[in-house]
Formats: sequence, structure tokens, C-alpha cells
Amino acid sequence: MNAATHAVTNPRLDFLDAARAFALLLGIVFHAGLSFIPVFIGWAVMDVSTSPLVSAFTLVSHSFRMPLFFLLAGFFGHMVFHRKGAGPFVLTRLKRIAVPFAAGWFLLYPLIVSGWVIGGQSLAGEVDIPAGLAAGFQRLAGLPTGLWVGTHLWFLYYLLLVQAVVLVLRAIAKATGLYRPLTRGIDLATGRMAGSWMALPVLAVPTAGCLWFMNHWGLDTPDRSLLPHLPVLMLYGGCFGFGWALHRVAGSVERFARVSPAAVIMAVAGIASAVVLSEFQHAPGDPGYPIARLGFVAAYALMMWSLVALTLGAARRLLDRPSPAVRYLSDASYWLYLVHLPIVVWLQVAVAEWPLHWSLKLVLIFLATVGVSLLAYDLFVRSTWLGAILNGRRKPRALFGRRRDDSTREPENVRTGKKSALNV
Repeated sequence: MNAATHAVTNPRLDFLDAARAFALLLGIVFHAGLSFIPVFIGWAVMDVSTSPLVSAFTLVSHSFRMPLFFLLAGFFGHMVFHRKGAGPFVLTRLKRIAVPFAAGWFLLYPLIVSGWVIGGQSLAGEVDIPAGLAAGFQRLAGLPTGLWVGTHLWFLYYLLLVQAVVLVLRAIAKATGLYRPLTRGIDLATGRMAGSWMALPVLAVPTAGCLWFMNHWGLDTPDRSLLPHLPVLMLYGGCFGFGWALHRVAGSVERFARVSPAAVIMAVAGIASAVVLSEFQHAPGDPGYPIARLGFVAAYALMMWSLVALTLGAARRLLDRPSPAVRYLSDASYWLYLVHLPIVVWLQVAVAEWPLHWSLKLVLIFLATVGVSLLAYDLFVRSTWLGAILNGRRKPRALFGRRRDDSTREPENVRTGKKSALNV
């Protein structure tokens, strides 16, 4: 079966929808935990209750949530490209990625800045919410300086860049006659790697090379400039490209998505080594600093790919079946991630001085953020033109005001093969 035929006939893989939703929800937990790190990292606020466990959690979760997302974006991107063609593919990318990036920035940036301002006021003991809000919206007066930067929406910008690079490279390969031999080689390598435990250390080698050139230990967050951060672009581009290749070879993503003893061992070893070696990043004058960093990037890369594979494997074991709840959450997860950061920051500031254990606050912030965002999604997004942009089409509300009983109907995207949510 060739790639184009596979793209049309491949049934909906529910576990990939679940894995994508998990990656985006994990990002909400990640941001919600940053105020509980015991060392001030420049976040909006630092809670009175902190724990080194949160530092370890943020290190581990940050290592694979976005790589997993970009891998799935590549998989679904290849599916859409070979079903609809280059022109419609570009138009849908602009609609579902570029529009939310541009519009979301203008709506969310002032609120995020306000959260930082109010967080600083909280640390100083004097909170003035109206002044904080005013300061946030005043930042827009300085445009175009700082346009499109300073938010968590950087991942959409890099997703657009990566897809543009893929299309350009594909066009060059077609024009030079290299397309067929290159794709044959890629398909052969992908098919062999997908079912082998050796895929993880092999993928970790170029990943470690990218990590070595990051500005910080671990994955950099390139949210300060529109000038592409080359190591970040290469790393996420590699994840996207691997996902693109997995869809080209029928059954390869199922073979890669395995909970194997080898993957578990590599994940445990990578996590333990990365957490221990990360302590050296605060001691650049230590004689063992270069060796420690070399070991860290190797452990981090192995941790990243092992956790990506294990997450896909766990989703396949537990969630590889039609589930209205999972599909609803998968549809909603894109919206949840887009709008979550201002809510998270404001809640972190609100509870920072509460005499509660950090774990209780973290759960409260996460549940409140998801609850508010889901309510807004069901009432104002899912069945509206905004839902059509984010999910591909308008869908009936599920929590409030359901217009018809769809519980016994086969979803349209199962009957037609169309994907939903962030089809990238």
C-alpha cells in the first residue's frame, strides 16, 4: 500500500487523539506547577509552598510533551497532505494554526502580562488588579515592538515554520528527481526502526546534538523572538518529520507505540540520570561541568524518546477504542491549551499566600483552569464559527444545550475518514 492510499484508507486511530490531548493537558499541568519550584525562575509568582519534586516533574514533563505533539502533528499532517493535496493543506494550516496564533496573541498577551504585573505586586505585598490590567493592555501601545512574542503560542509559530520547511524540501526533492529514492530510503528505515527498541537510542543521537546547542539545559522555550532558534527548530522539525514518515509506512506508528521492557528501562535510566545531572547546571565553575552536561543531554534525549514511545504505547493499550468522552476532550484540548496560561497565572497569584500544601494548590489550579476553559468551549466555541476554525467544523454542544442525541450515531469523521481537532 503506497502512502497516498494509506492516507485515505487509514481508519481513525483513537489512541493518537488521546495522546495528543494528553500532551496538551500535560502542558497545562506543567505551567501550573512552575510557581511551586523552590528556586525563583522568573515566573509570575513564587508560592509559599514549594517542593523539589515539582522541579523534577517540570524537567521530565517538559522533555517530551511538545516533541510528542510535533510527532503527532507530522503524522496527521502527512495524512491531510496526501488526502487533500498541497493547496488545501496550506489553506487549512493557515486557518487552524496561523489564525489562532495571530488572534490569540492579541487577546491573551495583555492578560498574561497583567498576570506577571500582579504577581510582582503580590511578591511586594501590594496587589492592585486594575493597575495590573491597565499595564498589560498598555503593552499593546508599544507595537510593533514585541509583536507575536512573549506568550505560550510560540509552538504554533514553529509549527508553521516546520511545515513550510517540509514543503520546500519536498518541492526541491521533486524538482531534482531525488524524491523517489529519498522516500524509498526513508520508508525502509522507518519500517525497520518502528518495531525495534533500537529506534529510541538511534533517535536520541541527533536529538542530543540539538540539545547541546540550547541556551539552557534541556529544551529551550523560544518565545522571545520571531528569529528562529535553530536548535529548537531542528529538534521539533525532526519530531515532525518522524511523525510524517510514520504515516507513510502502514502500521509503523502502531509498532512504534509499544510499552516494552526496553523502553521502560531506558526511560527510568534517562529520567534518573537527567534529574541527578541537572544539579550541575547551577555550578558552571565545577571541573566536571562539561562532562556532566554531555551526560545530561544524552540522558535527556533518551528520556524524551522513551517517554514519547511509552505515552503512545499506553494510549494504544488503554484508549484505542471509540470513546465520546475522549473524542470530546481531544477536540477541546486545542482550545484548552490556547487559553489556559492567563487563567493559570492569575490563579497562581490568587493562591500564592494560602496556607495549603503545594499539591492541593496544583490540583486546584489545574481543575479550575480546565473547568472554566471547558465551560467556555462548550458554550461559546464548539458549535460556533470559532469551533469550525479549531476543530474543522461546528459540532453540537455536549455539556449544555445538546441539540440532538448523537450518542448512537457514528461520528462523521469515522464515516468519512476526516480528522478533527488540530489536524496537523
